[in-house]
Amino acid sequence: MELGLPELIIVFAVFLLLFGANKLPGLGEGLGKAIRSFKEGMRGEDAPAPKSAEKPPEALPPASSLAPPPAEKPAEPARTDGKGA
Repeated sequence: MELGLPELIIVFAVFLLLFGANKLPGLGEGLGKAIRSFKEGMRGEDAPAPKSAEKPPEALPPASSLAPPPAEKPAEPARTDGKGA
């Protein structure tokens, strides 16, 4: 099944109607980046690290400061059997 010029024109017209002329360049750019990334992944090339990975992570506070304070032991209920302590 081959796509000839008439079919490609119809496909382009449908995209133009669905997305509008303003969004088509952005869609093409995004599609190109996705295809390029896929090809690089298939070849096994490592992508450059994201910029957020360049800076070290922020230090976390100690776990003791995050834990809630220990709950007090509830008082024992009064005995009703007549044997007081």
